[in-house]
Amino acid sequence: MCVFPYLSDRSSKVVGSEFVQKYLGEGPRMVRDVFRLAKENAPAIIFIDEVDAIATARFDAQTGADREVQRILMELLNQMDGFDQTVNVKVIMATNRADTLDPALLRPGRLDRKIEFPLPDRRQKRLVFQVCTAKMNLGDEVDLEDYVSRPDKISAAEVS
Repeated sequence: MCVFPYLSDRSSKVVGSEFVQKYLGEGPRMVRDVFRLAKENAPAIIFIDEVDAIATARFDAQTGADREVQRILMELLNQMDGFDQTVNVKVIMATNRADTLDPALLRPGRLDRKIEFPLPDRRQKRLVFQVCTAKMNLGDEVDLEDYVSRPDKISAAEVS
C-alpha cells in the first residue's frame, strides 16, 4: 500500500499469512499482540494486507491447519469487537479477493467502510501513463495512446 511508508511509527503492517504459524495457538496470540500493542501506543493504525489469507468464509474445517486459520479469524473478530471507541486505533484491511471474505468480518461495527479501487477506464489509464512517463525520455515512435487503447484489463498499479 503506497500510504503506509508515510504513517507514524505507531502503525503496524501485517500480511495476513504472517499470522499462520507452525505451532497451534501462535496465530491467535499474534493477533492479540498486534491489537494490544496498537492500543498501548494509540493513536495507531493496524494495516492487515492480504487479509483473505486468514478471513475467508468459514466452512467445516477438515484439517488442523484449516481449524487454526479459523481460530485466527475468530480472534481477529473478537479483537475488533473488543475495541473501546475512545481508544484511537484504526484498522485497515486490504484484499484482492473481497468476495471470499467471511460475512462476519464485513458487518457494520467491525469494518465500517468498504473502498473499492476498480480497474481504470481509458481516461484514467492515460493519466497514469502520463504521470509515470513524465520524466522519461520516450522515443518518437512511442505512442502512449497505443497502450491506453489496449483492451487489457489492468490495474493502475500494473500500468505504473
